[in-house]
Amino acid sequence: MKVINPSFEIMGNINPIVILKNIESYGRVCYKSEGLITEDSAIPFIRRILKSGHESVIEHEKITVKIICDRGVTHEIVRHRIASYSQESTRYCNYSKDKFGNELTFIKPVFWPENSREYEIWESQMQAIEDSYIKLLQLGATPEQARSVLPNSLKTEIVVTMNLREWRHFFKLRTSKHAHPQMREISIPLLEKMCELFPPIFEDIKAGT
Repeated sequence: MKVINPSFEIMGNINPIVILKNIESYGRVCYKSEGLITEDSAIPFIRRILKSGHESVIEHEKITVKIICDRGVTHEIVRHRIASYSQESTRYCNYSKDKFGNELTFIKPVFWPENSREYEIWESQMQAIEDSYIKLLQLGATPEQARSVLPNSLKTEIVVTMNLREWRHFFKLRTSKHAHPQMREISIPLLEKMCELFPPIFEDIKAGT
């Protein structure tokens, strides 16, 4: 078995400058103020419309992110309705094959240090699950049958596409102090990256509030 940390990758050829300029050009149609567009006008324009609550304008642009996390976290991610998802399938992926290293991969729980008794119990159980999964396949079970023993801690990959308004909603919920610790482990660094790429869109969202 293998234990890894969660991670994410922003996919596609993202050009933040182009995206922000596009949003300005879409939004100015509402006011017929296209003549005010300059090389530097996009960011202050977007800040003004978001401050006024005119968030529908940013729905025109989307971002796609591949998230590697445990399956429990993805159950929360897919509750966001205005989005598209493509997820690694335990029905079709046979983890006993060479392409998967002939083993299961699990996401390390963020709340237990490796030298703790809790982590020791968790690790032992994950090893027992891997043994059971492989044995079922050896007995002739299909991957979709053998997956019935797989836990929330199983590593999965999910590609998530949301428009920018829905990403704002996602971050407001999933970086909150009330969010699950393993959700915050991925959502807070992702928010920080989004703030770096698109400051006027995400800079007002404060993690942990």
